[in-house]
Amino acid sequence: MPDERVLIVDDEPAIRKFLRVALTAQAYATFEAASGQEALEKATAGKPDIIILDIGLPDINGIEVTRLLRQWTQIPILILSVRGAESDKIAALDAGADDYLTKPFSVGELLARLRACLRRAVQTTSEPVFVRGDLKADLARRLITVSGNEVQLTPTEYELLRVLVTHAGKVLTHHFILREVWGAEYGEEFHMLHVNISNLRRKIEHDSARPEFIITEPGVGYRLKND
Repeated sequence: MPDERVLIVDDEPAIRKFLRVALTAQAYATFEAASGQEALEKATAGKPDIIILDIGLPDINGIEVTRLLRQWTQIPILILSVRGAESDKIAALDAGADDYLTKPFSVGELLARLRACLRRAVQTTSEPVFVRGDLKADLARRLITVSGNEVQLTPTEYELLRVLVTHAGKVLTHHFILREVWGAEYGEEFHMLHVNISNLRRKIEHDSARPEFIITEPGVGYRLKND
């Protein structure tokens, strides 16, 4: 049974109670925050394994909270929001969120996405070290460096790179990558893939507008060059 610690951040007491009941029933340990500032403080003191974060907070919105958290931690962040516009999802993912779930949602979908975020955070592999140019990916140690400098990736960005490295040189379709990184139920979430590829490129490419590692195969998917 799970024993991970979940920080629930929402200004609505009813939503926090609903999430607390649903998660404790699955043996997750929960603690709560009702504002962005409180979320930052409890994330620091409570060391959660994952954060469930609302966007519409009374002081600091959830996207800014995500940006501030990403300055010092790679804890998985699952956004919950009534805002379903693609622009809101892209903004959250750009800020460093790992997933985005629109209210209202089912308990089953919430738990599935929670488990997926946690799996990506602890994913390990025994694949050999991948080196091309000044990019080095030591998957066994979860260590990514460019020109000898360590690159900090979110759990989702790391898992995306891991899939590309595991199939280096092969063209991977959008659907394949989505299934491998996020799960079968994410097969049509193309914006999520594009945003994370863009974020990953900004971290590992010298010029993300002219990538030398992650190559776009128009209309098909992506390929990690290994030649």
